[in-house]
Amino acid sequence: MMFDISPMKWLEIIAVILAILCVWQTVKENIWCWITGSVSNLLFCYAFFTARLYSDMALQLVYVLLNAYGWYQWLHGGKRQSSLSVTMTTIRTWIVLALVALILTSALGQWLSLHTNTDVPYWDATTTVMSLVAQFMLAKKLIENWWIWISVNVMYIGIYYYKMLYLTSGLQIIFIALSIMGYLEWKKSLRAAEEA
Repeated sequence: MMFDISPMKWLEIIAVILAILCVWQTVKENIWCWITGSVSNLLFCYAFFTARLYSDMALQLVYVLLNAYGWYQWLHGGKRQSSLSVTMTTIRTWIVLALVALILTSALGQWLSLHTNTDVPYWDATTTVMSLVAQFMLAKKLIENWWIWISVNVMYIGIYYYKMLYLTSGLQIIFIALSIMGYLEWKKSLRAAEEA
């Protein structure tokens, strides 16, 4: 039957809808993005487990923790525990994040290769670590997080398509468009903060 969709596909559909809503809320700097994102992350966690994308599965659980951190940062991470404003990433922060990303990607890729049955260990590791970097930058309202998300989403298109998660693969195209919008919206916020 044409509309006979498996429970797993329904789960993926709901996760995709919530993920789109979450990124839209993030573009608009709406603090509820952290709650919407957490529900979507838990649904994707199960989907990735069944697809044998283990570091992506674990990443979804880490996102839930980072979402709590992001919620707090957006409310109290500014000067004198005020709400956080959009800022630019310093050179020092870029260097630290790049070194951490290189080390973690190598270690995670090696671990996945040796200890799991995944057939894409280094791709999985790369996207996982880059996503963590982007999520940390997002929680800190660093405008360049959108650049990292665009790069990650391009890689995810191929990985998810290869794993036959077609809806999730297509979702990455929407994420890329929303990330471009996010960068432009946050750039306006950055200018407004600088002028104030």
